[in-house]
Amino acid sequence: MSGPLAGLRVVELGGIGPGPHAAMVLADLGAEVVRIQRTGFAVADPMADHLHRNRRLVQADLKDPEVMKEVARLVSAADALVEGFRPGVAERLGLGPDDCLKANPALVYGRVTGWGREGPLADAAGHDINYLALSGALHTMGDPDDVPTPPLNLVGDFGGGSYLLVIGLLAALQERQHTGLGQVVDAAMTDGVGSLMQAVWAWRGIGLWSPERGTNLTDGSRPYYRCYRCADDRFVAVGAIEPQFYAALIERLGLEDLPDRDDPRTWPRLAEMFADAFSRRTRDQWAQHFQGTDACVSPVLAPQEVPEHPQMKERSAFVTIDDVQQPVPAPRFSRSAPDVPTAPRPTELSELAILWRDMTPTNRSAHV
Repeated sequence: MSGPLAGLRVVELGGIGPGPHAAMVLADLGAEVVRIQRTGFAVADPMADHLHRNRRLVQADLKDPEVMKEVARLVSAADALVEGFRPGVAERLGLGPDDCLKANPALVYGRVTGWGREGPLADAAGHDINYLALSGALHTMGDPDDVPTPPLNLVGDFGGGSYLLVIGLLAALQERQHTGLGQVVDAAMTDGVGSLMQAVWAWRGIGLWSPERGTNLTDGSRPYYRCYRCADDRFVAVGAIEPQFYAALIERLGLEDLPDRDDPRTWPRLAEMFADAFSRRTRDQWAQHFQGTDACVSPVLAPQEVPEHPQMKERSAFVTIDDVQQPVPAPRFSRSAPDVPTAPRPTELSELAILWRDMTPTNRSAHV
């Protein structure tokens, strides 16, 4: 593997949601990641799931004592471990942080949960929508006259979960450079969503955020920061917040004698005028019309359209692996670019034990 994390070895205890995504990010950036796939546990065929890209997949019966010995050997040779089980599961398997850090004091043990590992909800089931609900984020999303709308599972699972875990792992690995010691990284999705919401908390603290959904700058209340339907029933997104961008929007729309955009009483009328204007052309006609301007107007693309957009093609933002189109690793690096992603690779546990046999975090620290 190449990339800025080349030389780093990670064991992933196979689960769903943020754990596999965090392991994918680490592998995309060059880490050697082994996913221990529990026998009988799979939402889909793990070999066909390209969320498992760039890493070795090992099918393992974690109830077999001999298999567990081999898994423990891998953990002893790893730099980091990723697990996203419900509280207590890893401990019952003998792979909790106490056991793993005893065998490998330099291990960075990363675990991601929804609620955190303390508190009255620590053992409760939940999904992305529940963590957004308790974090205050879900209240801010959606039509003010309807129920809140969950933003897929991007904010809790992946933004507040996976990326928080990756940041925590990398921070702990950096700290290990000075101390030689590993530690446990506890990434709770409610904490991560709270961090993502810091701008809202800051605006609220200085009186710039209203508790009512649909009344704030970036939640769709402003006519100049929302989506509009076009003549072909597709949409454009408008984000003309700053005065100069708003002026470019108005000029390109050919509108005159508009009401004051800073007076909330005029917003319904202004939105009607914008909606009427955008309804007169198709989405792609508007995209062409606004190309080269600073009006902050973009076509709302369906996922299958994204790879063919000129911006994405120019940056080679997508790669096809086994006929599966997918985004390339991010971010990008000027000197230590990662390899092109590969499909998940089945590997025998015994083969890995041989490959990792003489490599421990201590005796290869100079290479990490």
